[in-house]
Amino acid sequence: MKTLICTTPGNFEYGLQAMPALQAGHAIIRIRKIGVCGTDLHAFEGTQPYFNYPRILGHELAGEIVALDAVETTDFHVGELVTIIPYENCGVCIACRNGKPNCCENIAVLGVHKDGGMAEFISVPERLLVHGNGLTAEQLALVEPLSVSAHGIRRAAVQPGEFVLVIGAGPIGLAAMEFARIAGAQVIATDIQDKRLEFARETLGIPYTINAATDVAGQLRTITGGDMPVVVIDATGNQKAINNGIYYLAHGGRYVLIGLQKELLQFPHPEFHKRETTLMSSRNATREDFEQVIRCIKEGTARPDKYITHRVKFGEVKTTFASWLDPRNEVIKAIIDI
Repeated sequence: MKTLICTTPGNFEYGLQAMPALQAGHAIIRIRKIGVCGTDLHAFEGTQPYFNYPRILGHELAGEIVALDAVETTDFHVGELVTIIPYENCGVCIACRNGKPNCCENIAVLGVHKDGGMAEFISVPERLLVHGNGLTAEQLALVEPLSVSAHGIRRAAVQPGEFVLVIGAGPIGLAAMEFARIAGAQVIATDIQDKRLEFARETLGIPYTINAATDVAGQLRTITGGDMPVVVIDATGNQKAINNGIYYLAHGGRYVLIGLQKELLQFPHPEFHKRETTLMSSRNATREDFEQVIRCIKEGTARPDKYITHRVKFGEVKTTFASWLDPRNEVIKAIIDI
């Protein structure tokens, strides 16, 4: 089977590998669509934490089941279109025992800690499959990133009527805006790219947008009647943006970091303390989040298809991928067809 391997930062090579063997409790999936996210882009750049090379990238996946180990005991079937929870957890650590497999001590994320889905076929534990429930392959390839955002909003315990600021209008940030809206929040977006803010306004109906190069705090005070947002969500993975986010938060507010970067978090303790800030990270997602996202797509309250700006064939990825790092190409979400 054909694979695409990120051999070193900035370099892809196509390769040939044997078909995966069917293991106990696993399924063989023929990959149909692959979403490209910030994790993949940062891995290509060499700025992704938890990463080693060479690596087959790809964890936003949709595929068709071609083989199952336990045909008589499973509710999946050969030929079914599925998506994959790409976080292989151990099942025995304290996080797993407490219902948090998304932050398992021994987690192995496809495309990060182990080889992912930029390949014609992949073997995955059946317990990580999610029924397609009638969604298209493109929609299913976007369930994982939307689930990451939905998990962050669930962590934030967003309540109807609250002002929620989402910093970063990339795919994860845009999805966080959608799920904050679904939760009943008044959503504010900030980003350094006007085109992304325009997308948030015109495509997603986000009522308030602020360019991050302007007086963000002043505009937030005006929008919120002086209160500032009760919830701030970082979806940038940018150290400066993350460290500045504390200044945009209401007293008594919740600050949730979905974005990830390698460097230190640096907040003045008085700024953090006087707000009695609740600071949380949000890592990956759970099956509950995947099921919520699929339900929202079916109901039409979440619209992942609108995020797709670029589509390429698998054979074109090597020569195209680097261009997606250039803001001038206005990539929001790229989808690979395999």
